[in-house]
Amino acid sequence: MRLHRLELTAFGPYPKPEAVDFDELGADGLFLLHGDTGAGKTTLLDAVAFALFGKVPGARGDVKKLRCEYADPEVPTEVSLELTVQSRRFRIVRSPEFDRPKKRGGGFTTQPAKCSLTWLEGWDGEGITRIDDVARAVEDMLGMSYEQFFQVVLLPQGEFAKFLRSDTAEREVLLEKLFGTERFLDVEKWFRDRRLAAGRVLEERRQGAAKLVHRVAEASSEEPSDEPGWLEAVLDRLSLAVERAEALSEDTAGVADGADAVLAHARVQADQLRRVREARELLARVEAADSASWFAERDAARRAIPVVPAHAEIAKLQQSYEFAVRDESRAAEALARLGYEGSALREDAERHREEAGGLGELAAEAERQQADVRRLSVLKNSSYQVERRLLALNAELEVLPERLARCRAQLDAAVEASGRLDSLRARADAAEALPGATRALERTKNELHQAIDVHQKAKDVLQQVRHQRLENMAIELAAALKRGKPCAVCGSPSHPAPAQPMLGGVGATDEEVAAREEQAALERRHEAERAAHAAELRIQACWEALGSEEPAAALAEHRAALELARTRSQRQTEFVGLEAKTRDLAAEKGQVEQDLVGLRTEHASLVAVVEERGARLDKARGEHEDVLTRRDHLLRLAKAMVELDERRNARAAALARVREQQASVAALATEAGFADVDAALAAHRPAADVQALDERIAAWERARASALATLEELAEVDPDEEVDLAGVTAQASSARAAASSAATGLARAQAALERVSELAARLRAERKSLEPLEASYAELDALTDVINGRGQNSKKMTLRSYVLAARLEEVAVAASARLHRMSQGRYSFVHSDSAGARGTRGGLSLDVLDDYSGRSRPAKTLSGGESFLASLSLALGLADVVANETGGALLDTLFVDEGFGTLDSDTLDIVMNTLDELRAGGRVVGLVSHVEELRQRIPTRLRVRKARTGSTLEMSLG
Repeated sequence: MRLHRLELTAFGPYPKPEAVDFDELGADGLFLLHGDTGAGKTTLLDAVAFALFGKVPGARGDVKKLRCEYADPEVPTEVSLELTVQSRRFRIVRSPEFDRPKKRGGGFTTQPAKCSLTWLEGWDGEGITRIDDVARAVEDMLGMSYEQFFQVVLLPQGEFAKFLRSDTAEREVLLEKLFGTERFLDVEKWFRDRRLAAGRVLEERRQGAAKLVHRVAEASSEEPSDEPGWLEAVLDRLSLAVERAEALSEDTAGVADGADAVLAHARVQADQLRRVREARELLARVEAADSASWFAERDAARRAIPVVPAHAEIAKLQQSYEFAVRDESRAAEALARLGYEGSALREDAERHREEAGGLGELAAEAERQQADVRRLSVLKNSSYQVERRLLALNAELEVLPERLARCRAQLDAAVEASGRLDSLRARADAAEALPGATRALERTKNELHQAIDVHQKAKDVLQQVRHQRLENMAIELAAALKRGKPCAVCGSPSHPAPAQPMLGGVGATDEEVAAREEQAALERRHEAERAAHAAELRIQACWEALGSEEPAAALAEHRAALELARTRSQRQTEFVGLEAKTRDLAAEKGQVEQDLVGLRTEHASLVAVVEERGARLDKARGEHEDVLTRRDHLLRLAKAMVELDERRNARAAALARVREQQASVAALATEAGFADVDAALAAHRPAADVQALDERIAAWERARASALATLEELAEVDPDEEVDLAGVTAQASSARAAASSAATGLARAQAALERVSELAARLRAERKSLEPLEASYAELDALTDVINGRGQNSKKMTLRSYVLAARLEEVAVAASARLHRMSQGRYSFVHSDSAGARGTRGGLSLDVLDDYSGRSRPAKTLSGGESFLASLSLALGLADVVANETGGALLDTLFVDEGFGTLDSDTLDIVMNTLDELRAGGRVVGLVSHVEELRQRIPTRLRVRKARTGSTLEMSLG
């Protein structure tokens, strides 16, 4: 990966567009981003990270505030980065979410985040505009996530020392993100899941075996037991019980068979006696019955069958006759109500029809007359409504000119307020900012006074320390003397009387500490001076914007103008609406006047027609209300005459049919052998009664024949003989019960033996199949414990921790090579895979081996400069291992942010030589620092300096 060009606008402390050409910066392979503290050097690296991943490293990424506070509100925040990855050159343009002024009205609206990727060289695909798609494309090409990028390419300010001082848990989280060991976590989970599943299966099989044991005990009526030989003993006892039951069953079965034979003979005798006695009783009852009357009643009922339905038909015909009489009476009453008093019904009806036909032509004119009368009423009502609408339109048109003039004046005022809004807004902003700027000035002045006091005290302390050190310089030189080596002052190899250390003396370390404290106090003083100056400038700018106007008046004037400007759109819409309404009402008034004239003309014409037609119709209607009423009356009168004539004819026909049916019924009764119709009706019986008589006669005949046949069959049986059937039955029942009980006992014993034998076979098979499962589960359980850092795992390391420990060991080897060189052979990293205290997980311990003492010690005990060397070495080693692990992108660019101020000159030379070696193969290394000595060692390609409203960039190629 190689960066080419970075452009940013309204980002961080940069309010205006800035550009960084990395091709020029990295021409020598090593460049420096130099500037004062807080000038915005790290912001450039944040811009690179934001362009690639939409995030910035460290605590700055948690704040999520990337927009420049000094930028013009109309200028959008945007970062553009052009780079090459895997021979593909592309440009990423990204904007964060920020608030911008609304285009209409006051206030702000949120501008959503957006991103785009455009291919420049090496790829012909289409550009990408979705944020998620851009993120996936960048990670695919780089071969690493943003966490890995911040550890491999961009070593952020204060971040790469966290890994050195972190504990095992924190270090494990970071290594997991860098090396992507989630698959080993999946392996651990896979083994745990397999063990859980195998345990469930084994437990289910064990429970199945236990259930079989209980079923065996239940089938054998014994208590369950896990003792060896219990199953075989149960089977032996059941076999013995079957043999005993078989012997008892054979004995009782013989006795029961003999008793059954005796019982069968006794039952035959008892049945014959019963049949003879019942036959004699049945024959006596049959001979005593009155069977002759049954035969006579049945025959008479059969002869009366044809007479009954014919007689019933007479009633139906009589009912039809009565209906015809009632219909004739109703028709006569209806005709009388119409006022008819004649007798020639057919002739009078025809005459009335002819007269009604003559009135047919006038009926159409009568209908038109009614319609025209209704139309006159409608025209009168419509004319009234149109006149009212015309009055309302005149009233509205009178007031509209005044409303138009008033609305026009309000619109002009709103337009004028909109034009003045920008100038008034500037003064209002200045008025609102003035109190805060005044308070800020007072606060910064107080802070400046305090910073001056602190700096003066630190300066006094430094001078005092230097004075004491000069006074005790002999002691310091004497401490460096060694036996047989020449003195650095006089050159003598002998040292007869070296100066002795004094209690409370100071050395070079004390002077360095005092110098750093004095320098820090000086920087705080300068920062306070700049803050106070900036506060004075802000107050001056506020008063310049206000001019001679008071802040309260400026705020009130701005609020009034803003409120009036907001009504501009509403007033414009209202004015246009009033103009359109005026035009519409005028057009509607003209149309309404035309409609009124038409309605009045039509009404006058229709009145003349109605009066002329009404005279003709009055003459033709006679005594009736109108012609239609008279015509309807004539037609109804003719219809009633025809209907009365038809009803009279129907009544005469119904009477003739009744008399004809009565004669036919009398003839049928005579033919059936009855004296008259009443005798035939008396002999009639319902079909169910006739069927009952047939069944009674048939039953009588069957009973007599059956009794005679039984007495003839059992003629030799004496009905007075007795048989003791109850005693014989009791003896047979007792014998059969004993045999049945013995057979039941045998069946139960055999069933129990068969059931237990089957269950025993299943139990033996189940126990045999459990043996490999038990062994397999024991092996899986032990292996799962080892993989998850328990059981026989003496190091208490999970598989994932073991892999991370191996990666950490590679990092320690790679980092030790650089640390050993930069520390002049004193320090190297030591990796330990032993378990932690109290059996906690281990494998990720990382200490520092001090060759001066020959012992390892925690990294937290290193000094500031030593911590920087260790952190930088560890970060570079980690970068090498992660780059090899990702296996993908060639990393041509590396950034290191801050930390150089803790190094002395000699150590800085070693560190610079190490970083200079990273340029091999065309690699570009960028350093970010405010240390002045680095400016002398590296040509300053890019300098960042503060301006009054933010930070600016200066390109320098010298």
